Amino acid sequence: MEEIQKTCLHDRHVALGAIMSPFAGFDMPIQYSSIEDEHKAVRERCGVFDVSHMGEIIVTGEDATDFVNYIFTNDVEEAADGQCLYGMMLNEEGGTVDDLLVYRFNANRYLLVVNASNIDKDERWIEERMNSLRPDGEGFFKVDVEFISEVTSELAVQGPEAEKVMEEVLGIACSDLAFYTFKETVFRGAPVLVSRTGYTGEDGFEIYATDEVIVEIWDALMASGRCAPCGLGCRDTLRFEVGLPLYGDELTDEITPVEAGLSMFVKFGKPFFAGRDVVAAQKAEGPHRKIVGLELTDKAIPRHGYEVLDQEGSVIGHVTTGYRAISVDKSVAMALVDARYSALGTPLQVRIRRKTFPCTVVKKKFYRKSYKQ
Repeated sequence: MEEIQKTCLHDRHVALGAIMSPFAGFDMPIQYSSIEDEHKAVRERCGVFDVSHMGEIIVTGEDATDFVNYIFTNDVEEAADGQCLYGMMLNEEGGTVDDLLVYRFNANRYLLVVNASNIDKDERWIEERMNSLRPDGEGFFKVDVEFISEVTSELAVQGPEAEKVMEEVLGIACSDLAFYTFKETVFRGAPVLVSRTGYTGEDGFEIYATDEVIVEIWDALMASGRCAPCGLGCRDTLRFEVGLPLYGDELTDEITPVEAGLSMFVKFGKPFFAGRDVVAAQKAEGPHRKIVGLELTDKAIPRHGYEVLDQEGSVIGHVTTGYRAISVDKSVAMALVDARYSALGTPLQVRIRRKTFPCTVVKKKFYRKSYKQ
């Protein structure tokens, strides 16, 4: 049995009385006070998350842009230096190996931030393609790949007061950062990377540094009293309300970005990327199934895996994520359903235990995002 890992902040979480639970091979905080209180802290003020379990990969070399463009659905060649891009890595069948962020330092250097549960799989997948011939037949990619997850930790500072907390508590100037941009700077003389990104639907920042620096930053934030420690419980409720996918739910090795409604992050005009032909054909023909939003008229809560039925009672899909959404006080879900039932306003049903409850297809964004533009 694989030994559970701990982040550099594990002792801090325990000392704060966090409820801890295994997640993606790490012992992670699920909640401190309550999921609802932490959720509201991020929506209304500021919350801080330990996301040091995430994976980080550096790609460098003269072919770095070509290589990242080959393994990634978005187009890093069109990105400016200092810009972050969201997208996916696809398998040959068009399914999603992982969804990730790519940070472009320059044409010869990139940072890839991948999901904790997929670190080993992603590393193997990237290595296989690095050691394979280029699809254009021009030999091998001239790149170096460095896996730095074990020496990199990360915090997410999220909420409408995040910018003030970053500048006034940590002394990190960040008002100059536009949404989905980043820069290298310092905290008390130590190097950090800061991006205006997050996974909550609110304005916020993600900070990458060594273990020692992340512990020091956490301590400063907690001592300030200006932000709440937040666990993975509310991280999920926050991302869900604004329609952001979770790998393993709305994206998997079998679910394509076209089916997930994320085609905007797939640049079909690029000449090569893994899985391109499959998803391009799916986009042109229309997928047979889609991720949709559902709203129940009842207060019953649909959960992952629950069956979605048509009006006659036939199973036409399943719930991928469901909650009584905290910010809007509605029972809502995202679900993967037969595309014939994906039009807004379509009446459906969800089977919750032995009962069925009426629901309607709605937009997946149940709550309005509040990013700084």
